[in-house]
Amino acid sequence: MPIYSMTGFARTQVRVHDQLVYTLSLKSVNHRFLDIQLRLPSGLDALEMELRRALKESLVRGHVEVALSVERGAQQKTGYNLELVAGYLDAFRAAREEFGLAGEPDLNTILRIPGALGTESRSNSDEDSAALTASVTEQIGPLLAELKTMRAREGEALTAILLASLERLAEATDGVATLRPEVEQRYQERLTQRLTAAVGNEFNRQRLLEEVAVLVDRSDVAEELARMATHIGHFRELLAAGGEVGKKLDFLLQEMNREANTLLSKTGGVGGKGTRITELGLAMKAEIEKAREQIQNVE
Repeated sequence: MPIYSMTGFARTQVRVHDQLVYTLSLKSVNHRFLDIQLRLPSGLDALEMELRRALKESLVRGHVEVALSVERGAQQKTGYNLELVAGYLDAFRAAREEFGLAGEPDLNTILRIPGALGTESRSNSDEDSAALTASVTEQIGPLLAELKTMRAREGEALTAILLASLERLAEATDGVATLRPEVEQRYQERLTQRLTAAVGNEFNRQRLLEEVAVLVDRSDVAEELARMATHIGHFRELLAAGGEVGKKLDFLLQEMNREANTLLSKTGGVGGKGTRITELGLAMKAEIEKAREQIQNVE
């Protein structure tokens, strides 16, 4: 199953009949939940309910904007003004008889009289609304499939970015693990020297070494490294499984960040190779933060 991004766009234009054309578009961006915003012409309440149902069945998260724009053409019938034309002909004949003139009325002249020709517009709004609702209901399924295809492509790109971050995070974790024994030894030596200098010769050496061992153990980062490795493995498993994993991945990254912070607090101030561990710990946090930015767009 693929990883889905919450970013996507799909659009279709449909001609219902010669006088009715509409454009339906879907646009989605990241959001914590499924947030649907519909921009429809008035009088399409049944269609609005159907669109909401289809979106909820197909999508899990994201701010989704649905826009429907309709172009209606008037169905026109050309005719003439019977009353005006008849009146003109009656007047023509009356004038001809009264003045004894010859001639016949010219139809072209009559039809050029302002208002002689006209169009009758008729609109079947109820029929058009029903046809529009039926057509959009039919088209929303394929359009949602197109949107999800785009979101899947974006998800593939996100997966590649996240896997690259995980690889760098794993390398930093391995680097700290390699340095840990040497840093631990250095920490123990420095701690012993400082405590010896503080108490002079009046001390129980065995007891001192025991106390040093306890302090060194508290500063050990083995558990943090083990948990970090476990989190990285789990993260990869979730990416491979796909589906609706955005919230789970975000939680894992929070846990990883906690381990990195603990590691830095335990190894700070050691000096020498400890400085390199600090650099690696900061690199871990940087990769985790980059991954968290990307995760915000994962469904």
